[in-house]
Amino acid sequence: MMRTGLFYWWAVVLVAAADQLTKQLIMSYIPYQEMVDLLPCLALVHVYNTGAAFSFLSQSGGWQAYLFIAIALVALIIIGVSLARLPRRQWVYCLSLALIAGGAVGNVIDRICYGHVVDFILFYIRGVFTYPAFNVADSAICVGVALLIIRSLFFDRKPAVDAGAGQVAVAGEGAVVRQGDGTPQGRGAGEETS
Repeated sequence: MMRTGLFYWWAVVLVAAADQLTKQLIMSYIPYQEMVDLLPCLALVHVYNTGAAFSFLSQSGGWQAYLFIAIALVALIIIGVSLARLPRRQWVYCLSLALIAGGAVGNVIDRICYGHVVDFILFYIRGVFTYPAFNVADSAICVGVALLIIRSLFFDRKPAVDAGAGQVAVAGEGAVVRQGDGTPQGRGAGEETS
């Protein structure tokens, strides 16, 4: 059984597959720029985004697709190396990275195949507010980032007591707290507490 974070590549594959399947369904059944209301504040749409999040750089003439592909590929390499080095027991961190990677893969497939990303989920309040359309890949990236933020705020710091001085110190992930005689104490570095 795999003991590293590479175990979580199943989540990458699952997110990318769900993203591509839902986009194919939208492209097959909803005409471009059409909207199908599901609820008074939720609709399925068929729109294209040539930019990044919230259509950033969408009017830049096409060069941005290559930039976003390159950024995503570099991020995927960094995430892959990180997952290979992380222990599987750090499940929150590994799953967060896998969700981000899965979303990146889903959107890179669109950029390579179509030159744009297909978005189809739309939240709105008619005449008042419309949130930019998004897709499964975007959602996975947002959830992954949110998990990383929550993890860093609440689970990265572990209190450790310095037995020699009787003081409490906060050790970040990977830090080793040593007693007055220089011997390590506390839990092993990198254990997930959640």
